[in-house]
Amino acid sequence: MISIVLIGLSLSIDALAVSISTGISIKNSERFYSVRAALFFGIFQFGMPVIGWYLGTTFRSYIEKYDAWIAFILLACIGGKMIIETYSKKGDDERSTTDIRNLLPLTMLAIATSIDALAVGISFSVLKQGIWIPAAIIGGVTFAVCLAGFEFGKKLGHLFEKKAQVVGGLVLIGIGIKILIEDLIGS
Repeated sequence: MISIVLIGLSLSIDALAVSISTGISIKNSERFYSVRAALFFGIFQFGMPVIGWYLGTTFRSYIEKYDAWIAFILLACIGGKMIIETYSKKGDDERSTTDIRNLLPLTMLAIATSIDALAVGISFSVLKQGIWIPAAIIGGVTFAVCLAGFEFGKKLGHLFEKKAQVVGGLVLIGIGIKILIEDLIGS
């Protein structure tokens, strides 16, 4: 259960970064917009692992022999991508100029920040783990984290955004390593 909460926290980092930067750039936005955006991020973070899980179960018989390696590679790539994006100027510029008060940019951001959760859903399927409870935890964690992120962004967000994304990436890589080691020891 702790691993799932950590995965939820790690997956929510992209959405948190958007929330914080939005809180910084749209300081006078109404609470309604923060709650709506957090709900969007949470719903997409819930749905993407479910979609990934169903895709993974469809192809499980073809990949079962390599499941721990696939989970490790997916989580390491996602975590690495998060760390690399932390230092990308392009990502910072896009986040700071996005207005979540409009539905189209909000939906696009919710999709973009939840793509990683699709890969995590595939990982759960190859590990033969159920998806509904983990997806609900991931979605709930994302909602709560983003809601806090909007408020935090209004106050001090610019100081911690990059550090949080690096930690999230490292946690995903660590979980991938843990899965691989457990598989190698168990073999």
